[in-house]
Amino acid sequence: MTTVTFELKNKKPMTEEERRRLLDIRDEDIDYSDIAQIPDNFADEAVRGLLYRPVKKSISIRIDADVLIWLKSQGKGYQTRINTILRQAMLKELKV
Repeated sequence: MTTVTFELKNKKPMTEEERRRLLDIRDEDIDYSDIAQIPDNFADEAVRGLLYRPVKKSISIRIDADVLIWLKSQGKGYQTRINTILRQAMLKELKV
């Protein structure tokens, strides 16, 4: 992933006249030629949750001991695996 930062040289807010001129532009008069086209397969290559980080909520739950042993036997991150399993079940039910 590449991160680009830039600093605006003109930091003054827009005047009312500039704002009015901007709002008066018709959609068909906007030049989009310098914007890259989104490839047709964009959605196929998209990764869900790459930038989105849901808010985490700390809870206490009771899990069968054998299930917890199985989750922990797979190494570090068993709580993340629990969340992933629950999210997959939720999305399957929601058909997202």
